Amino acid sequence: MPSPNPEALDFLLSRRSRPAKTLTTPVPDRAMVEKILTAAARTPDHGKLEPWRFIVLSAGAMPRLAEVAEQRGRALGLDDEQITKGRTQFDQGNLAIAVIEVQKPSEKIPALEQTYSAGAVCLALLNAALAAGWGANWLSGWPSHDRDFMEQALDLGPHEKIAGFVHIGTETSTPPDRPRPDLHAITTWVEA
Repeated sequence: MPSPNPEALDFLLSRRSRPAKTLTTPVPDRAMVEKILTAAARTPDHGKLEPWRFIVLSAGAMPRLAEVAEQRGRALGLDDEQITKGRTQFDQGNLAIAVIEVQKPSEKIPALEQTYSAGAVCLALLNAALAAGWGANWLSGWPSHDRDFMEQALDLGPHEKIAGFVHIGTETSTPPDRPRPDLHAITTWVEA
């Protein structure tokens, strides 16, 4: 017989991200961040490869990341709006955790499954922060996909890439709920 956890299910049924621009200080202290990371690290990782790692970015790191984003945007020939959007998450950030996908050689676990696991750890990190009472948002954007940004801003190796930035802080306002998927439109039941 199953042993339900109604509080956890209620949390998942009502969870929603908080826009990063609405997050402010205070942010969780190191002990709380470690607890959130511990919860996120329980993500299924396909063969115990741990194909991801974390980089904790405090407020002091944000101006440098914003500058690198702007420099890379200009080098890429992006327009001012794209450049601003790329640097804004760092200009406004007080605490973010970069989830880094770390591809590991494996005969059993394909690269794509390692990517899936990195995405799953981003969601687990987001949910752990929300469950701990903080506001949180998972962002990516063009800097996350720019190889030079990865190397200059975070010193990533060639086998690593950014799966996302999870911003964490105190929410200043509760956003309205957004429309959710029509479950009937996206679900197929196979019975034979």
